[in-house]
Amino acid sequence: MSTWSNDAFALLEDSFNESADPERAEPMAAYLRDQFVMFGIAAAPRKRLISAAMKHAGAKPTESDLEHFARRCYAQPERDFHYAAVHVLRRRVKTLTPASVPLVEHMVTTHSWWDTVDEIASHIAGGLVTGYPELVTTMDAWAASDHMWLARTAILHQLGFKERTDVDRLFAYCLSRADEPDFFYRKAIGWALRQYAKTDPDVVLSFCEANVDVLSPLSFKEATKHLG
Repeated sequence: MSTWSNDAFALLEDSFNESADPERAEPMAAYLRDQFVMFGIAAAPRKRLISAAMKHAGAKPTESDLEHFARRCYAQPERDFHYAAVHVLRRRVKTLTPASVPLVEHMVTTHSWWDTVDEIASHIAGGLVTGYPELVTTMDAWAASDHMWLARTAILHQLGFKERTDVDRLFAYCLSRADEPDFFYRKAIGWALRQYAKTDPDVVLSFCEANVDVLSPLSFKEATKHLG
């Protein structure tokens, strides 16, 4: 493991342990359906602790450093470490290359829940596709995956693309999973369409109206929420 990764993780571990609040941890864990152990650190101070650990770790991390750090964080039971991995990779997404796709897939499919997956989708997966457009083929594979969180990541990865959105691909992903009964599919479809509607409302409205019998009521409602 890299020196940077070792130092960053050790600093972060000390900070999290020192700032732990067991009383706050209980309701925070309950909010995530008691799926994860929590230190009980609120979002803003947690981000400050992560940033401080990164700063004190020293030199700018390489892609390998980032992978070692993220995988070590994801090997921990505490959700705060998973947040730290996502936060650091989001901040350093321009350091990542297609070589990091297996890492991103690991993070999506490990300790999976919306609170990490959605940020990975829009900021890390989306950032990688922005830097390496050939990775749309990876998104195509994920959109067709049997793993729900990979499919959700593909549906949401263009959330910040605005005018750069591949509309045909967005609509194809939405239609390909429109009959899925799970809430997280249906919400993702609606969210992705609603987000693009901020850029081209007429196209999204036309798509939704043409597919009103295909999209779930939840997806349709979410997509057209601000379209009158």
